[in-house]
Amino acid sequence: MTTKQKIIIFQQNQSGAAKVKGIREFGRDRFIVETVDIDTPLPPVIDDASEYLPDHIEADLVLDFIGHPDLSVDLGALCTKLGIPVVASGKKSRDGLVITPPT
Repeated sequence: MTTKQKIIIFQQNQSGAAKVKGIREFGRDRFIVETVDIDTPLPPVIDDASEYLPDHIEADLVLDFIGHPDLSVDLGALCTKLGIPVVASGKKSRDGLVITPPT
């Protein structure tokens, strides 16, 4: 029996909805897919991401579709600390914490 890979998608205002749909449709039953939706209006600067991000994440892979750069940086740092790879397509990351393929 193969263990399913758990993917958590962090999205802002349904920004990852098409990817979630594709993973569920084409991945069939190979993945456990969860979303964390951040749909509240956000301030321009977020010094403390704990109001928006969980304290702990249990996943094999995190996909970052958060539009706010402060939350993306903090999400990348949290996942790195926990040893979880993060893919944030189309973003620029200078800290080396996140895989950022071009879109």
